[in-house]
Amino acid sequence: MDDDHAENGHCGGGEGRGCNGPAPKRARPSPAAISGAEIAAEFSHHDPSVARLNNGSFGSCPGSVLAAQARWQRLYLAQPDEFYFNRLQPGLLRSRAAVREVIGAEEVGEVSLVDNATTAAAIVLQHVAWSFTEGAFRKGDAVVMLHYAYGAVKKSIQAYVARAGAEVIEVPLPFPVSSDADIVREFRGALDRGKAGGRRVRLAVIDHITSMPSVVIPVKELTRICREEGVDQVFVDAAHAIGNVPVDVEDIGADFYTSNLHKWFFCPPAVAFLHTRKGADSSNLHHPVVSHEYGNGLPMESGWIGTRDYSPQLVVPEVIDFVNRFQGGIQGIQKRNHEKVVEMGKMLAEAWGTCLGSPPEMCGSMIMVGLPGCLAIISDKDAMRFRTHLREEFRVEVPIYYNSRKDGETAAKDENSAVTAYARISHQVYNVEEEYHRLRDAIKKLVQDGFNCAMLPPVKKVM
Repeated sequence: MDDDHAENGHCGGGEGRGCNGPAPKRARPSPAAISGAEIAAEFSHHDPSVARLNNGSFGSCPGSVLAAQARWQRLYLAQPDEFYFNRLQPGLLRSRAAVREVIGAEEVGEVSLVDNATTAAAIVLQHVAWSFTEGAFRKGDAVVMLHYAYGAVKKSIQAYVARAGAEVIEVPLPFPVSSDADIVREFRGALDRGKAGGRRVRLAVIDHITSMPSVVIPVKELTRICREEGVDQVFVDAAHAIGNVPVDVEDIGADFYTSNLHKWFFCPPAVAFLHTRKGADSSNLHHPVVSHEYGNGLPMESGWIGTRDYSPQLVVPEVIDFVNRFQGGIQGIQKRNHEKVVEMGKMLAEAWGTCLGSPPEMCGSMIMVGLPGCLAIISDKDAMRFRTHLREEFRVEVPIYYNSRKDGETAAKDENSAVTAYARISHQVYNVEEEYHRLRDAIKKLVQDGFNCAMLPPVKKVM
């Protein structure tokens, strides 16, 4: 062990040796089935005055997992040297091994733990940018992304690959959307544009579930199309996926796949995994925060980026214990959340005289529900002001999406006018029907009172 690694409590040696060797096994007793009262107790730290219909943005963490996190934090605070020398890397390896099993990866060395999907995107996009700047890719070759890609990922694409010389091609997706075929058709068209004039498509960035609007994308089919069309690499940004929809990275077949563990998988913030397909070109894949493990492989680089709180990355085994208390484990949770969010979405659409933004089979544990057009939400700023109004006046937390239409698109209709905005509702194990009734009744009251967004004060600027 060299001095730098000894100073920071590392075993060194890279993947498969020392403290990053075979994952230790631990006996896990069969957990007792969880009751409704126990679920309520696990999430008793939630503000009881708020109808929390936005699990999608920040997730939720049960009390038993928070207690496990606190134990890891106390271990560090009690004896930092002991923690870094003897506890951190074996603990991270246990978590990576647990993730590997959940996502169907072949080897634990394919799984790295990072802060969030945005960090994972930076890792992949930095890798692609270097290929442009070092001459492996030609200036003007294409990177394809969905129009509804997450805003931070779009900015990362501009900051890394566009700046390095890539031509960025957006896939224009319709919304509301009626079928996977609509998405596949637009995606094929974008690949054709990317290959125009003899260019190569070097990277396709595909969401597994788009954030706003929320739609489940046929990632396996789009990845297969990329292989057929000669796309060099496929990166699936699946920030919302694990715990929300089934994930099998080997079946999907992307080169890189990332998902947050703190959104739908009950980890504390913030932790995500980045899966790198075996055989993918990962020799130039590095964490953007360079520290002592640089060059020892991404899993090791990501496992040490300096002194910080690693506890969110260490509690994945305890999360597995928690989800296994539910009938069917995480698959059972996914199924029940999907069924309930569809039921609640249909109930709201019927009460408001509107429609859903996509068919149920294109939803996971989130669904888009049209808002009455008379609310006059006609901009992104209106959507944010209306969301704030629901929070402050009705104690309902739900994201609002303004559906700006492109030329030639027609809006969905409610009973009297065009639907210009949608509420994105989530369902997680802690939610109850009364919370959705509160949202239903709040919108009906606003409509009955003749409210529209022009009545709201302007957004206050934060200096």
